[in-house]
Amino acid sequence: MSDENRRQVLYWRMLARVFETDEQHALETASVAIVEDIGLPAALLDPGVSVDNLVQRHPELAGAFDGLMTPAGEAPQEAPQELPQGEEVRRAALVSKLLINVFATGSGNVSAGQLANWQADAGWFERALGMCPGDLRGKPNAGGLAGVLGGLEGDLVKRMHLREVLANPALAKQLTPSMSLIEQLLRDKSNLSGVALANAKALIRRFVDEVAEVLRTQVQQSSAGVIDRSVPPKRVYRNLDLERTIWKNLTNWSPDDERLYVDRLFYRQTAKRTTPARLIVVVDQSGSMVDSMVNCTILASIFAGLPKVDVHLIAYDTRALDLTPWVHDPFEVLLRTRLGGGNDGPVAMAMARPKIADPSNTVMVWISDFYEFDRSQPLLEGIQAVHRSGVKFIPIGSVNSGGQQSVNPWFRQRFKDMGTPVISGHIRKLITELKNFLA
Repeated sequence: MSDENRRQVLYWRMLARVFETDEQHALETASVAIVEDIGLPAALLDPGVSVDNLVQRHPELAGAFDGLMTPAGEAPQEAPQELPQGEEVRRAALVSKLLINVFATGSGNVSAGQLANWQADAGWFERALGMCPGDLRGKPNAGGLAGVLGGLEGDLVKRMHLREVLANPALAKQLTPSMSLIEQLLRDKSNLSGVALANAKALIRRFVDEVAEVLRTQVQQSSAGVIDRSVPPKRVYRNLDLERTIWKNLTNWSPDDERLYVDRLFYRQTAKRTTPARLIVVVDQSGSMVDSMVNCTILASIFAGLPKVDVHLIAYDTRALDLTPWVHDPFEVLLRTRLGGGNDGPVAMAMARPKIADPSNTVMVWISDFYEFDRSQPLLEGIQAVHRSGVKFIPIGSVNSGGQQSVNPWFRQRFKDMGTPVISGHIRKLITELKNFLA
């Protein structure tokens, strides 16, 4: 059998595994013969064997998946050993393993161990694409492949008897925190108690800490804004701009004395904002904004830890909830949220406006899809009034790692007319915008 035919057999088997419920005996038998002939283990064809287990049994395959599916122009990592048969056949067998384990999720109940294995396999799939594990998952609002993975993970979580798993400490330890899992925990937290509630809180805390570490790094790496040119520079030696001083006094050069006579000194401006800035974050906590709620509560807590920044946090659906007392602890904030339901922006605006004491020194970040229906006009009028008062208003469609956003076109156009267009939903963009204002 030619290498091309061998590849076709492996890929036909993969498609059958992903899209058919019944096993194709002829394809299975032929695939086993091909894999064994090229020196790969038969366990590669077993969907019940995770990639982690496969690598543990066969350490020589540890680096085989890294960069395996990188786009054209990016050479995949070389195999750890030379094989006598065509490399493309070997590659097809490895790719098939990843795609079957990630996309053939079956049906019926899912255990905590099965979810953990799927998450680990998805991490190997992301590595094969040249990414870090987790780069594509946990983004319910994301599109493309990220959205597909997020949907698969969410479906697995829903098929798992989560309450029973949480009540068993041994099973709960097998859970790997993800955005889909955190969403389910937040939605079901009122039905949990005792050991199950304690395990749920531990998972939420772990996820919050992991995301916070990433966001804190992004805050530290982002631009810190511009120097305040309205403040005259301090005339001290450490601020002396020697290069500019020499350049500006070159006309005072004396050829006879061979001296430069300086009649004016120039200093660097170093003053930055000293007045405490107020940051008001308003987050839509309806069902479509789960990842935004998680990311923004964590981000608000990070900015609340910065000196001279006064952060207020409001979450809303059909009611508004002032979460400012807990803004320093995103874990406590998330435990107090109530995900789902409709949304009533004017109610949130009525709570937010009294918090504006110094408009020119205030930024209001509003995260929502802005689908307000019969409350659209009242909310817009409130936003316009806040904007006219001098508050820097930043509308965000969503805040996730993928940068995807869905915004009511009616609001999008009116924000554009106001000169405050909806910025990209990518969280790094929001971090930069906030640091430019607060620095």
